[in-house]
Amino acid sequence: MSLARFFPFLSWFRLVTKDTIKADLIAGFTGAVIVLPQGVAFAAIAGLPPEYGLYTAMVPPIVAALFGSSLHLISGPTTAISIVLFSTVSHYAEPGSPEFISLVLTVTFLAGVYQLGFGLARLGSLVNFVSHTVIIGFTAGAALLIVSSQVKHVLGVDIPRGESFIHTWGDVFSQLGSINEYVFFIATATLIIAVAVKHYLPRWPNLLIGLVAGSFLALMFNAQETGITLVGEIPAHLPPLSLPDFSFATIKQLAPEAFAVALLGLIEAVSISRAVASKSNQRIDSNQEFVGQGLSNIVGSFFSSYAGSGSFTRSGINYTAGAKTPMSAIFAAVMLMLIVVLIAPLTAYLPVAAMGGVILIVAYNLINFKHILLILKNSKSESSILITTFLATLFLELEFAIYMGVLLSLVLFLARTSTPNIPTLGIDVENNKRSLVNIQKKPVKQCPQLKIIRVDMSVYFGSLNHIQSRIHQISENERIYNILIIGTRINFIDLSGAEMLVQEHRRLKALGGGLYFCDLNAEVYEFAARTCFIKHVGNHHFFDSKREAISAIYHILDRDICQTCQQLAFRECN
Repeated sequence: MSLARFFPFLSWFRLVTKDTIKADLIAGFTGAVIVLPQGVAFAAIAGLPPEYGLYTAMVPPIVAALFGSSLHLISGPTTAISIVLFSTVSHYAEPGSPEFISLVLTVTFLAGVYQLGFGLARLGSLVNFVSHTVIIGFTAGAALLIVSSQVKHVLGVDIPRGESFIHTWGDVFSQLGSINEYVFFIATATLIIAVAVKHYLPRWPNLLIGLVAGSFLALMFNAQETGITLVGEIPAHLPPLSLPDFSFATIKQLAPEAFAVALLGLIEAVSISRAVASKSNQRIDSNQEFVGQGLSNIVGSFFSSYAGSGSFTRSGINYTAGAKTPMSAIFAAVMLMLIVVLIAPLTAYLPVAAMGGVILIVAYNLINFKHILLILKNSKSESSILITTFLATLFLELEFAIYMGVLLSLVLFLARTSTPNIPTLGIDVENNKRSLVNIQKKPVKQCPQLKIIRVDMSVYFGSLNHIQSRIHQISENERIYNILIIGTRINFIDLSGAEMLVQEHRRLKALGGGLYFCDLNAEVYEFAARTCFIKHVGNHHFFDSKREAISAIYHILDRDICQTCQQLAFRECN
């Protein structure tokens, strides 16, 4: 067995050269500068001390880079997971307290265990069945919740923690007359400066520049006398060792919330890695990505890091900055460690209002307006997923909103696959090859004793009722009891589907006809043989080509009907 399967970094480490190291160093430095203000902001959203956002951007990205499959994905703290952690854990402990931090680390460890388990069980393909619209709807709702949580810091008003979305805004409007002008000015100036730098100097670290400007304004306004709250000094050291709470009661209490965090993290990571891979022409292994994310959260929970996932912003910038290998993520983490050790004391001058302004920008960037409009204009089913997830995020528990969006996505997927297209086919006698055509696209003659249909999807427990109804419709309404099923588009048949087809064959056989199968692919045919499906229907009901099938079936048709038939649909009729 290949070592690369257990140590995936061995497969990309051979790509490392002097040129790639140079490119990855530049991309890594860019990533370290960008994540510095983001990490502090995300920790604030999660209800944690600011240093925990930076710790999460140090250890987990290294593990995810070594054990993931993407060349450009950067893992670490994300907005969506930060707000889910705050929402779930704040029910059990006061945000920012030692107990709260311990519970967050426990959720992180459990989420990592879930993710690692999914990866080892090779369940990566499950993400394919969850619409990306779930993430778009969830992040749009989360963006509004983030704005709600930061309004008190931007306006300088007092709003109790843990209030609902509606109650928060009710409190805001009732206190508009008591806004702290200094706080509001700093938050607004930070926001405007960061947006302006992004527009006019796109290569510069706009969020960091905005925070520095906000800090200077706080000094000018004399923070202590004007009621401007400061973040406080971040410890200038590397991530300390930590230990999640492994008591049975705590694990039992947090296991459901951890599952929601794990699910959200996996969907985020795989979606982002695939989006970047589509530009770099790389193939992503979802199972390996699950393993990488799981290990990063498990290891991170022992190094004071909370649950993270792939970051779209940092991953996109990492690719744009010219990163060639996952070494860029490792360089970014190491450089961030150096930066924190050197400049951490300066955060003592950072106003909470400036942090609020930066977080508002982060929240705005979460909303994908272009994609939302595209969904609302073009797809009713995707629109229902989007709106349901969005509203559930605003007004229900966040973990329930994730489950609801995922469940609705799966229900709509099953609804689509449970009603496969089953066109009726006829032979085009005007074509020299006498190929089969859909009679709705071109009217051709049909045999009154043999119906030819094609099932354009797999025959499984979800679709068998629809297929069975179509067979009944042919036999009962059209009085045709010989039915030939073209299997070129049947990807698989499960046991329930095979039992239904055997049952229908026996019913038609009692009426003087039967089911016949043609052009089944090798895997489906092998399954049919292994499960005795062929044995129960009869080997002489399976054919390799339509010509062979029609020729065999023609000889068992009712000759009295053939003598008066005017259709002459087959070559044998002449």
